[in-house]
Amino acid sequence: MNTRERFRRVMRGKPVDRLPVIEWVLWWKETLERWYGEGLPRDLPYEDIQAYLGLDVHRWIWLHPRSILNQLRPAGWARSQGLLAHPKDYERVAEVLHAGPQFDTTAWASIAAEQARGDVFVWLQIDGFFWFPREVMGIEGHLYGYYDQPELIHRINNDLVEYNIQTVRQLCQVLTPDIMTFAEDMSYNHGPMLSKKLFDEFMAPYYRRIVPELKARGIIVTVDSDGDIMPVIPWLEEVGIEGISPLERMAGVDVAAIRAAHPRWCMIGAFDKTVMHLGEAAMRREFERLLPVMRSGRYIPSVDHQTPPDVSLEQYRTYVSLLKEYAVRGAGHEPGNAETSSHAEETHDITML
Repeated sequence: MNTRERFRRVMRGKPVDRLPVIEWVLWWKETLERWYGEGLPRDLPYEDIQAYLGLDVHRWIWLHPRSILNQLRPAGWARSQGLLAHPKDYERVAEVLHAGPQFDTTAWASIAAEQARGDVFVWLQIDGFFWFPREVMGIEGHLYGYYDQPELIHRINNDLVEYNIQTVRQLCQVLTPDIMTFAEDMSYNHGPMLSKKLFDEFMAPYYRRIVPELKARGIIVTVDSDGDIMPVIPWLEEVGIEGISPLERMAGVDVAAIRAAHPRWCMIGAFDKTVMHLGEAAMRREFERLLPVMRSGRYIPSVDHQTPPDVSLEQYRTYVSLLKEYAVRGAGHEPGNAETSSHAEETHDITML
């Protein structure tokens, strides 16, 4: 079973030889700097570090307009302040969105070839309908904007959904992602940063415009949000979202409770990154906590954000070794037992998964 088949089957609740062994988002720069000092080769391309460390390889493509929009940021303004010194400044942002996606597509063909061979799965991320207005308006301006400038937020998200639809169509001319994530970060450690009423008014209509097209292409549609996302899951299900990551333990996220309430919900993450520097015994206890959820299907264990720089390269190798062990056990294959599903029983037509 190859990397792409394995990933797609797990996300669709189908039996596999083992779970994927992945780091859902690649490493902090500070973490890599530590590891370079501990023997990680500096000449490895960023994504090829996955294979070097023994992980399954996936290709991450984040397509967003911010590289252009950052040129519009007023001098001296922090990112948290957004792009708008005044509401009228949105006209410059709108020009960028209305011009449509402007991406260099040269790398996509080689990724498509890897994907077609099954060597990798492809993960697309685009800006979502909480994330992007905050990028434009700033944190404070965005939250007040729900009450003070509702027309502007609707305008931003209407422009964004059209831009995102064009983005997906352009990418799908070369390759179709296996999974897609809306970047949102709409929760903190005490829950969501907006109410269900605001979600229904300012986000749900735009999800409902793009999600059906994504799912019609066979793309698994998820959301990325830090914090306690448990109250948000029913909202997302209503608009067709199928899963979420990274499921932060420090924010109180309980993947067992999520699975009990949402049997078909896809999840990636949930391994408490704060135990990784404590050694093998602590990491094994964390995997044991997650093992029942692994066996429930539609869940891939991974670090619940990104591996922090207090984790040594040696400790990370221990983590990967344990992850491989529990990837087998989580698929229902205990050491010493015969395989419960044969390779001959698998279907290899990706279009049918």
